[in-house]
Amino acid sequence: MESRLLNLLLVTVVLVLIDIYMYQAIKTTFRERRERTRRNIFIAYWLIAALTIAGMYIGIFFMISRGLRTLVFVWFFIHYFSKIFALPFLLIDDIRRGIHLLIRKFRKPRVELEPIPETEPEAMREEGSKKISRSDFLSRTGLLVATIPFATMNYGIISRNVYDYRIKRKTIYLPNLPKAFDGIRIGQISDIHSGSFYDKVAVQGGIDMLNAEKCDIVFFTGDLVNDETPEMKNYMDVFDKIKAPIGVFSILGNHDYGDYREWASAQAKQQNLEDLYRVHKNLGWDLLRNENRILKQGGESLAIIGVENWSSSSRFPKKGRLDIATQGTEESPVKLLLSHDPSHWNAQVTRDYKDIDMMFAGHTHGMQFGIEIGNLKWSPAQYVYPEWSGLYEKEQQKLYVNVGYGFLGYPGRIGILPEITIFELKKA
Repeated sequence: MESRLLNLLLVTVVLVLIDIYMYQAIKTTFRERRERTRRNIFIAYWLIAALTIAGMYIGIFFMISRGLRTLVFVWFFIHYFSKIFALPFLLIDDIRRGIHLLIRKFRKPRVELEPIPETEPEAMREEGSKKISRSDFLSRTGLLVATIPFATMNYGIISRNVYDYRIKRKTIYLPNLPKAFDGIRIGQISDIHSGSFYDKVAVQGGIDMLNAEKCDIVFFTGDLVNDETPEMKNYMDVFDKIKAPIGVFSILGNHDYGDYREWASAQAKQQNLEDLYRVHKNLGWDLLRNENRILKQGGESLAIIGVENWSSSSRFPKKGRLDIATQGTEESPVKLLLSHDPSHWNAQVTRDYKDIDMMFAGHTHGMQFGIEIGNLKWSPAQYVYPEWSGLYEKEQQKLYVNVGYGFLGYPGRIGILPEITIFELKKA
């Protein structure tokens, strides 16, 4: 407890230093305003900063509702994340002024230095206009840059993009696909994170879109909850509406194990997991825990393999056992794998299980931020996961990464919208 409190105090010191640094830019920008205006800006700035830091402590140490805690931490993140964008400009100004001071100090005393003009860049100067110093220019630029992520992230929340479900359609060609399964339609959703939802009607609307596609099979590729099974209580009658004639097949994701909260005992944590298994059953979903199902049709077969979470990162569980899950699938000409974390594909699947034709994953959320316009795709997620959204191929094997049905932490999406994927399998 003492170590945790010490860490929080160190974080608080860093945050206050950031606020002090930022306030210098605000003072520079508004120094020509009336004294009363400057005083009101001073009060407003430090009141908001104090309330933001206080909210962090309240969220950590006091029992408040999940929704309020999320709101507090999201505001905290947006508030300080935005300020970070201004810091480089302020730092450049300080370095520039520091260099000028050193030059003045170490020049020979007999040489009289001319004052270095604090004028704006030539490109920004207009004849007859009021001059702006370099310090003013950099300070105002830093503040302007900081408003961009601040405004964008708030828009991502207000616009309710987290419920703007989009259907993506993919035709997948598999050379070994049996004729009996040619043209089969598969729907995929991933990363529901039911504990984050706040609009049940909107969530139901997405499920209606999925059902309207009349898929033969539906895959759910993990993370049903954020932390604990009771999050699903109010959404059972939404997700049990997902129907497919061949079946709905599901797996677990890293959040489903309850690793991101404290439990009264190991038994309580295990009980939560057992309860989650029952939720999948009550939804009518076939939960695959390192096992497979052989689909037979017209005398031909297709294997659906599902593993528990397996990640190449040490931060996430490695409970998946492909050696167990693939037992009995040797005679199936096509094998489809459900594995939550896309890093599993390159780390194990393409290396040791070349007979797996395609893997379906989720996990990345596309970081809920980025650009997807036609073939143009970018997100910070790509610097963590080389395969973060869409279809990937390596020799004859394929991977599809769904960017998620729900959301986690930040209750918004910017550019990367919630996804329902519809696949049609065709014989190559």
